[in-house]
This record gives sequence, C-alpha cells and structure tokens, in this order.
Amino acid sequence: MGKKAVLVGITYPGTKIQLSGCSNDVNRMHKCLIERYGFNEEDIMIFTDTDPKYPQPTGANIRKALGDLIGSAESGDYLFFHYSGHGTRLPSETGDDDDTGYDECIVPCDMNLIADNDFRDLVARVPDGCKITLVSDSCHSGGLLDKSKEQIGNSTKQNQDSAKHNQEESHSDHGGFRSFLKGQEKDALKSRGTDIPSEVRHRRHSGDNSSELEEIEEIEYERGQFTNRSLSLSTLIEILQHKTGKNDINVGNIRLTLFRLFGKEASPKFKTFMKILFKRHQEGRLEEGSEGHHGMRGIISGLAHEIMKIKFEDNVDEEAEVENEQEAYEEAAEKKLPNNGILISGCQSDQTSADASTTSVSYGACSDAIQAIIAETNGDVSNKELVLKVRERLSKGGFKQEPGLYCTDEHLDHHFIC
Repeated sequence: MGKKAVLVGITYPGTKIQLSGCSNDVNRMHKCLIERYGFNEEDIMIFTDTDPKYPQPTGANIRKALGDLIGSAESGDYLFFHYSGHGTRLPSETGDDDDTGYDECIVPCDMNLIADNDFRDLVARVPDGCKITLVSDSCHSGGLLDKSKEQIGNSTKQNQDSAKHNQEESHSDHGGFRSFLKGQEKDALKSRGTDIPSEVRHRRHSGDNSSELEEIEEIEYERGQFTNRSLSLSTLIEILQHKTGKNDINVGNIRLTLFRLFGKEASPKFKTFMKILFKRHQEGRLEEGSEGHHGMRGIISGLAHEIMKIKFEDNVDEEAEVENEQEAYEEAAEKKLPNNGILISGCQSDQTSADASTTSVSYGACSDAIQAIIAETNGDVSNKELVLKVRERLSKGGFKQEPGLYCTDEHLDHHFIC
C-alpha cells in the first residue's frame, strides 16, 4: 500500500492577481500528510511559485505530475492532490450537456488552464482498488471533477433543480452554444467580489455612525484582510491580451487563444474542441446544419486558415479522433467515469473562496478549516463529516462560501484521504 501526493500552491507574486495564503496552505498540508497520515517525504511532490527549490506550478508541470501520480498507482494505494490558487470558469461549449453549464478550471501560474474534464479524464485512469482525494481551495471549484456525483452542494444542474434559489440559473433552454454564451457572457465577465466574512461585509456598508462603528473597525482589524481566489474572465482576458499582444480576445475565443499559446501543452479538452472546429471548418460544416447554426462558425470564422492548419498539424494529438457531431458536443461522455475519485471543493461553482491575511499568517479559509477539523478529530473523520464540519465552521466564521463533496455513494463515509 502506497501513499503519494501532489500539492500545488500558487500566489502569482508581483501580479495584479497576487494571493497570500496559498503557499502556507500547501506547507500545512505537507506537514499534515506526514505527521497525521503517514506519508513519506519522498512521495510528496510540491509545486509553488514562492520557493525556488520547488518546480514552478505551470499547467504542463501540474498535468504531468498528476499523470505520473496516477500512472504509477496500484490497487491499494492512496493518492492525494491539494490545490490552493485561483479558479475560474468558462461558459461551456457543450451548453446544457455540461454538469454545471460551465467549464470550471484551476489557474496555473502561466494561465495554462486545467479544466474539469481534464480532471475527470485523469481520475478515470485511477486503477480499481485505489482512490484519489482532491481538495481544491479555489473559486468556482464546485463541479471541478466533471461527471462525479454531487453529494453535498448545489453546483450541478441535477441539484440546482431541487434548490429553489438556483432554478433561475438553469440553462436548459434551446439555442446551443451561441445563445448560452450570449446569456452567460455578462455574468461570466463579472467577479462576484471578495468573499469576506458576512458580518464584516455588513458592518463595512453600515450607515450607522454610532459607537458600533468603532467596534466594527476593531473586529475587521483583528480578522485581517480578505480577498478571493477568483480569476474573473475579464481579468483573464486582460492577461491573455498582454501575453499575446492581441486585443481581440473575448470570452468566445479564450480556448483558441490558450491553444495558440500552449499548443501540445494546452488542456486536452481545449485541444479536442479546437480540433473538432477545425475538422468541421475543413468539411464546410460550420456554415450549415443545426450545430453550425448554433454558433460554432462565429468562433472560427475570423481565424486565418493557414495558421489553424499549421497549429493543428503540429500540436493536436492525432489519436483524439472525433467521428460524429454527437461526440463533438458531449465530449465522449461515454468515457469511464471518475468513480475512484473524491473531490472536496472550497465552494460552489458560482461562489468565491476566501484568501485571508492577518498580521501573523495568511491562509485559505477552506484549507484552514480543514486543518482545524483534522486537528479536532485527530484525522479520524469521514469525507462527509469533514465537509459538513468545514461548512459549519466557515458559516460560524461568517464566510458565505459553501464547500462541496463529489464522489460515489461508496466513498461518502470513507475516511478522509486514507
């Protein structure tokens, strides 16, 4: 029985999206794995952008580390992945065939996004008798393990349908990608704001000039500064414009831009999607038929054919063949499901996760709560119990974010990690 882990903490130092607590989250989890769960130092890989002794947390490095972690696994092994950093979400090209209507992504230091389908495909390779636990303390992390059953939360459409306050966010109308994108672009471009504890937020906006305001300032000072771990699409677009020197980047061509930037190292999901578009462009099918009419031609019509041809010949994996339109929009949905994986998300798909700084320490609110519960229970806690306790702790602290749990029924009551 082996125990192996990959830990990623990204603070994006010196940038406009800099965070504070991510490296500390990883350091605490590293210590926790060794002291409480019996992991060996040599079986833990760390990626951070604050310590030169560790590899940089680029998209390619993280994806390779996860591939190696899973590729070397055997029945009986326990695998663990922790991510602290920015999260983002793109309106899904598959519209209402997607679990949440979005592609939830983590944000490596080079902006080479890793999407929910990438995690699904990686976890689907975990051998039977082995399990992997993923903790993502990032914004929009609900649904990050695509096609995994949502046990606690309301990020997926199945659970949204049973939650009255989310019914208006259901995207089951007709119209395909174009109408979906049009309806979501305005919302997707906006950041939902800093997810600071609710009582601090309420008091900060209070018009009361009484002595309570003095108490408010003292409480806010004691609690420290809070930001969120959300990379809004408007900020992502600005960063990509700076990296490419192109000002025509928008929500609809982010995938193309990432493909142009990273080629073979881009998200496999984005590569497959772009290959589908290029194949249909070659066949003249973007201008006809129901799917072309639903907006795909709008994404590709402005592309230079010669550039596309060179890029796909050089960079697209020829094994990723797509033979029919159904597969193009359902993204090979019949692939093996990620049944050997457990995801604990820092929040729901439409929420942000808090990044906190005090005079003495910085941390992610969810990561900090997980460490507190592990300490209280001496690590003897199930996945379900952990998430419920973390939710309760965050709520009592005034945080709005609601962590989620995604796994099969079998793993609900299994011990956290091992």
